[in-house]
Amino acid sequence: MIVHLLKCFGAAPGGGNAALVVENDHGSESARQTFARERQVSACVFIDRQADGAEGCLVLDYFYPHTRSPLCLHATLAAAHVLLTAPGAPATLTVTTAMRGQALQLVRNAAGLFIGLAPQPAPAIMLEKYVPSELMGQHMHLLSPPVIASVGSPKLLLEVADRTTLRALRPNLELIADWSTLHQVNGCYAYCRTGENEFEGRNFNHLDPALEDSATGVAAGALAAHLQQSLSLSQGHVTGQDCLIQAQYGEGTIWVGGMVQAGT
Repeated sequence: MIVHLLKCFGAAPGGGNAALVVENDHGSESARQTFARERQVSACVFIDRQADGAEGCLVLDYFYPHTRSPLCLHATLAAAHVLLTAPGAPATLTVTTAMRGQALQLVRNAAGLFIGLAPQPAPAIMLEKYVPSELMGQHMHLLSPPVIASVGSPKLLLEVADRTTLRALRPNLELIADWSTLHQVNGCYAYCRTGENEFEGRNFNHLDPALEDSATGVAAGALAAHLQQSLSLSQGHVTGQDCLIQAQYGEGTIWVGGMVQAGT
């Protein structure tokens, strides 16, 4: 087994959301979940190669400390670094996800590393007016109607007024987990607009507030798909790990990228 520790989407050198990329592992799902739980890194991704080792036969399997995930883009970005920056590596590669078989395009160019993915159908859920307030544990005045959007891992998107409101949120994490499981949604993403194409956000899908995500690429992709625009998304202020995610909107494809650095 080969394990790489990388930090992704950092807003500055030395920062970013940590991910472990694991190669040459042949463990079971339960063994991988145990590995992720013991490491307590925000995400682990296991790279599985088909027996013939052919390019295009790579599968990415994602695990958070508490659960397996259909998709995690900061872990995918870490895997892209491992797969595309080695000597003799290709500049582009297509991989698939283990749980849903979703195709992801990995690209290395002059601007950095990017993941290309198509918007996905989101669960059709009747969102009653009281739901955001109950989930957030306080009365919520939203600037736009709540919406569920997805690029492979559905998020409930909640637009709040400003950074002060966003950073003060203390949601009901247990209720979010129960609601998400019931409706097949991967948590809530609260965000606010900070500029013409600039946003700040927070992701809530962990039961432990100490494990709040510092960068959520699937949320950036979902927000770009929902708004149909390219954007820069800041995250991690509350966790003390400032991150910056770039999402480029294109017809049929969202490109998500950011800084990747070796972790320590």
